[in-house]
Amino acid sequence: MRTVRIRAALPALAGAALLTGTLLSTPAQAAGGVHIHHVWFDSPGRDDRSNKSLNAEWVQIKNSGSSAVSLRGWVLKDASNHKYVFPNVKIGAGKYMKIHTGSGSDTASDKYQGRRAYVWNNDRDTATLTKASGSKVASCSWTTRDPSDKYC
Repeated sequence: MRTVRIRAALPALAGAALLTGTLLSTPAQAAGGVHIHHVWFDSPGRDDRSNKSLNAEWVQIKNSGSSAVSLRGWVLKDASNHKYVFPNVKIGAGKYMKIHTGSGSDTASDKYQGRRAYVWNNDRDTATLTKASGSKVASCSWTTRDPSDKYC
């Protein structure tokens, strides 16, 4: 009698294990492979708050997945909670996108926050990317050990 119960339960247990593995995938997998790829937190030259200098500070994200991902409502923020909310845009499969601090004209590969002050601290900071729902997709941290940029 006991053997019959175990045999009957095995398919259900296998299905539960598969379902759990699917639901507990990593955030990057759940987001179609979108992650923070590279951060340039210390723009070259003098920090004079010129638009050129502000735009030399950026975060680059990459979609390493096989299909485009909508970023509408996603948020990129620093440790001090300076937020950039993505407009209704998509990042294509295998594509990169830079989010610059200063002003400019958005393209498919470059977005601009329109700020007049630096966001990313040179001594230490963390860039965090979240979905519109608030679930964390990726983060990248650095300290003064890193010269001026960090690959994540």
